[in-house]
Amino acid sequence: MYKNYIKRILDVLLSGIGIVVLSPVMAVVAVIVRIKIGSPVLFTQERPGLHEKIFKLYKFRTMNNKKDRDGNLLPDEQRLEKTGKVLRSTSLDELPELFNILKGDMSIVGPRPLLVRYLDRYSKRQKHRHDVRPGLTGLAQVNGRNAISWEEKFEYDLKYIKHITFMNDLWIVIKTVASVLSREGISSETSATMEEFMGTKKKRSGV
Repeated sequence: MYKNYIKRILDVLLSGIGIVVLSPVMAVVAVIVRIKIGSPVLFTQERPGLHEKIFKLYKFRTMNNKKDRDGNLLPDEQRLEKTGKVLRSTSLDELPELFNILKGDMSIVGPRPLLVRYLDRYSKRQKHRHDVRPGLTGLAQVNGRNAISWEEKFEYDLKYIKHITFMNDLWIVIKTVASVLSREGISSETSATMEEFMGTKKKRSGV
């Protein structure tokens, strides 16, 4: 009952309330991004959602568009400025995703929506992370965020989709608030965000 009906109702109610209550905060962040980083204020990118259906994800922009001599974008570490780091560490850059939740692209809690190009790199088992709507936060985010490996993240995603309950979602939301306040797991050990997922090298039978 919760997974099939109540969860979506709560997503609509809470995202709607969140948009209204946090609209002044989003307006201030938008102005700061425009002044400090530039335009466009919003970063949009196609991501796979429920059943791998592609949707457009909304976030506040955190990187500049600086390029090298050949016209290629510089590495994330060089484009992620102080303002962007603050937005990411406080998760303020994620606020526009409330509109994705309201539209039905996402849920408040679920596996994070990753890049479209990763779809062909998942193992058969890892693809099951798309059996549910992606989330603003998830079990992997409260268990290490970007400080754990891709394989560990996917294991947490799969564990979550097998135990979707109101109490579990509530616990994840509370843990998310605590993680944001403590600014845990923002970056991996070797990247400003997270290294690109190139696929799981060793695949066991049935994985």
